[in-house]
Amino acid sequence: MTTVFIAGSMNIKHLDVKVKDRIGNIVALGFKVLVGDAEGADTSIQQQLMALGHENTTVYCSGGAPRNNVGAWPVQVVTTQHAPGTRAFFTAKDLAMAAAADVGLMVWDAKSTGTLSNIIELLAQKKKSVVFVNKEKTFRTISGVEQLDGLASCMSEHARRKADEKIGLMCRIEALKHEQSELFA
Repeated sequence: MTTVFIAGSMNIKHLDVKVKDRIGNIVALGFKVLVGDAEGADTSIQQQLMALGHENTTVYCSGGAPRNNVGAWPVQVVTTQHAPGTRAFFTAKDLAMAAAADVGLMVWDAKSTGTLSNIIELLAQKKKSVVFVNKEKTFRTISGVEQLDGLASCMSEHARRKADEKIGLMCRIEALKHEQSELFA
């Protein structure tokens, strides 16, 4: 059975109808869904899954209990040694979902470094993501570093600089390019 990691930017509070349709397809196909517990896109995704009556959902959280679990689904608690409330603390659950998933569906505002990190992590694990770029209202499939580079070009210069500071965006892209070029050497 296919397992889909669905996530998105915290400042996206309402899902576009195209994203709702895509989630509907995932539900119709009976895929297992992994979703986080954050406000914003995670909660909106949970609400859509609940509205569709999807039972095969697991909510991931860092720490003792999820911040949001609208469907009272099973919870996967991810333990981490990082300080509660820090970026690394919450990233632990995202890394666990990326490892457990076969594919990702990401809803991205073209600036969120958390969502971008999820896309990069899936790609590093040789897994593809389908990314809905909210400002373009289009889906992009990210299955290689060229598509990741193209996705990063959606970002404003300011957002790219911030992503480089926060998650080392350019270094991560270069590392993936190097890894990919070694496969063909």
